[in-house]
Amino acid sequence: MGRLQITLQGFDQNRIWCAIVALAVEITAWMQMLALNGHQARRWEPKRLRLRLFTLPATIARTGRQVRLHLATKAPWGHLVNEGVRQLRALAVPG
Repeated sequence: MGRLQITLQGFDQNRIWCAIVALAVEITAWMQMLALNGHQARRWEPKRLRLRLFTLPATIARTGRQVRLHLATKAPWGHLVNEGVRQLRALAVPG
């Protein structure tokens, strides 16, 4: 069975890249507004977010019908990630 290979060049490739970057910026901004509300991290620049939060060692475990995030025990900013996840869960609609 052959593979379908699509090659994007020039404008199309740049347009897709720009859309991905725009989506990442939007997700980061919403994360800061909703999950990091009430903490100084809400105003951190992307470089600081990347160095402190986005590089935390973690694993995702699926058990039964639950998905769990296991952070490294000595992660220096792990408490902030846990608090952010708690705030997002509090915003979730039950059901």
